[in-house]
Amino acid sequence: MKRISLTSMAGLCLLGSLWSCSAMNIDNAGPVKAQQPGPQAETRGLPAGLLAAQTRGIAGPHAPVLDDDMDLEPDLSEGPLTPGQTGTLLEPEVTAPVPPAPQLTEEQRRILAQQSGLEFDLDLFDSQEVERYFAYFTGPARETFARWLKRAETHLPHVRQTLLNHGLPQDLAMLPFAESGYNCNAYSWAGAGGMWQFMPATGRKFGLTVDWWIDERRDPRLSTEAAARYLAFLNDMFGDWHLALAAYNAGEGKISRALEVTNAEDFLDLVSQNDRLNRKMRLKPETQHYVPKFIAITKIFQNLEALGFEPVRWDAAPSLETVLVPGGTDLLALAKSGGMNWEEFHQLNPAFRRQVSPPDRKVAVSIPRAKAQPMLAYLQNPNVLPHAGFIAHTVRKGDTLRSLSKRYGVPQEVIRQINDVNSGTLQAGECVMLPQSGTGEKVPEKALASKTRKIASDRANYVVRKADTAWTISKRFKISVKTLVAANGLSSSKAIKPGMRLSIPDASEQSAQKTRVQAAKAREQVTRYTVRQGDTIYSLSRRFGVTADALKAWNKIKGTDLRAGESLKVYAQ
Repeated sequence: MKRISLTSMAGLCLLGSLWSCSAMNIDNAGPVKAQQPGPQAETRGLPAGLLAAQTRGIAGPHAPVLDDDMDLEPDLSEGPLTPGQTGTLLEPEVTAPVPPAPQLTEEQRRILAQQSGLEFDLDLFDSQEVERYFAYFTGPARETFARWLKRAETHLPHVRQTLLNHGLPQDLAMLPFAESGYNCNAYSWAGAGGMWQFMPATGRKFGLTVDWWIDERRDPRLSTEAAARYLAFLNDMFGDWHLALAAYNAGEGKISRALEVTNAEDFLDLVSQNDRLNRKMRLKPETQHYVPKFIAITKIFQNLEALGFEPVRWDAAPSLETVLVPGGTDLLALAKSGGMNWEEFHQLNPAFRRQVSPPDRKVAVSIPRAKAQPMLAYLQNPNVLPHAGFIAHTVRKGDTLRSLSKRYGVPQEVIRQINDVNSGTLQAGECVMLPQSGTGEKVPEKALASKTRKIASDRANYVVRKADTAWTISKRFKISVKTLVAANGLSSSKAIKPGMRLSIPDASEQSAQKTRVQAAKAREQVTRYTVRQGDTIYSLSRRFGVTADALKAWNKIKGTDLRAGESLKVYAQ
């Protein structure tokens, strides 16, 4: 049953002053389709497998989807990033706990007293929390917030237009500040990614591709569209923007169960009854403070010049064209054809995790309008430039698909697909093409560990005792050893020593993640999948996160053979 409050009804009203800025230059140009390369151009210098992938086009058979989430986000405790892990850890200001009580000026108090866009009733909140975040982002974290504003300039016009298209309050454009500081490449230690901080399962649920080749959670346009649909879904589910925002932070499953137990009427009532909930169901402090933090950011944004910030430039977005490129396009060579290096190209196309596009499908690429002519010319004839996004490996005696996969960090299925290799054997002297990652140089292990360790030290809430081990600490606080090690930027569990200051993540975050995944699966009880050429019981069990035995039992399969075209049932776990 939906809970509807007067404040939620008022929340649909938009504050004109928030967006009373100069006219925005919204790019509504349709996609520009590149012509397919001619047959002669395709056949020169390309491996047979890659050629086949390009000539099949978007409607042809697809390769096995490689969406093992273990390789999607940086593991900041395990040393260098693996190929494709191009993310950065969330800045500490994003996840900062509620700051201490501030000393506000009269002007700051006047600004705080103004009505906010969503018209939350501040009297119902602990207004001191709003004041604390307001003072934090205009005081100690002022430089960081100014950097976020500059970073957001290229995205805000599109975010605003998307919210308008979905009939949503435009103040929701402030959420990426609270989630990531408008950082498309940001990952949380828990695995959420992109400026809207989607978990992989939730991102896929709302239409984002997250696999070995592409992470569309990092695409500012596609992720904003997904976020708008998710926020509309949450508001329809709860009938109250306070609860919808809390669910965006903690997961709809957790908020739903908490409401059932407490029978709370609204978010503030739920927070007041938080102590009634058991440890697993209790709202984290982060969730309890989420709405006040959002309100504080909204009020700062509404009064940038009065608070001494530079005004946002609404015409800062680059002028781009969208081009569909064939499968297996050398993206680095495409960038060079327009006089761009990989960093410049990747800034416009942050979703790509490799310097080669997925070989089994066409994908959209953003290119500068000023550089469109030479880049479109390259797409028509890719042989005008040498390979740049590929590594050419000459097979030596003893090389196998497995050894090359381990050496270059490329799955065996990808090597097979690109090079049209059907078996595990390779002939000495032949050339094998492998896609390069989009990371450039790997991040040094010491730099990663040092950055994560500093953040953990700042948040330390436990001092290691003489008899402590990683296992005993993880059991005491009901978290996994991996989570404990990752959250503290340690190389391994053996790095924990007596006297060390550790940051113990709230165990409820683990249940929140589990809740998000369970909620997403609950809405998709059974999936029908049509078997494609090359699918195996093993590859499909990995793809859907189920055991091979369960997949065989659901579909009454006795052996291991699958027939292309047959329909399989996959149940949510």
